[in-house]
Amino acid sequence: MGVPDTYTIDEQVALAECRKGSRMAQKFFYDKYVDSMLLLCIRYVKDHEDAKEACMDGFYNFFKNIDKFEWQGEGSISAWLKKIVVNQCLMHLRKKKDLIIASDDMNVYEGVAVDISALDTMAAKEIISLIQELPAGYRTVFNLYALEGKTHKEIAALLQISENTSKSQLHKAKTMLKEKIKLMY
Repeated sequence: MGVPDTYTIDEQVALAECRKGSRMAQKFFYDKYVDSMLLLCIRYVKDHEDAKEACMDGFYNFFKNIDKFEWQGEGSISAWLKKIVVNQCLMHLRKKKDLIIASDDMNVYEGVAVDISALDTMAAKEIISLIQELPAGYRTVFNLYALEGKTHKEIAALLQISENTSKSQLHKAKTMLKEKIKLMY
């Protein structure tokens, strides 16, 4: 039994078909999520071609490990794919030696105030561009904390750094972003 039209298919049906190796089901998931996953990769990986590569590797791992996925309701596929893609970005940064985080045991991370009205007037593309300008370590910690909702403990485990280093990197990222935003407005 084939897969119905890729744009009307239900995720659970596509999941079952994907587990059977259906290229149409894989195309369904790819088409549905590629744009958001590529944007996610661009937040972590500065070079656009490298971001595309990390995204494709993420999808490859998603399909390769689809049998390990457990359906937990609407949004669970997206969340699982996002986790795979973020991990792929981190591996890509490590492989390229772009993810160098200086150990810094400063116990700082209290929020750095940013003019909210300035953020309101900025387009998402401008914000992503500013994030991309951050050094890789700052950018990675900022993305994991501010955009992925990870705790410093989780970030420390993912990146094999101390919690204080994570806090320090976040503080420095916020400070740098604040200065960049000030220069724009």
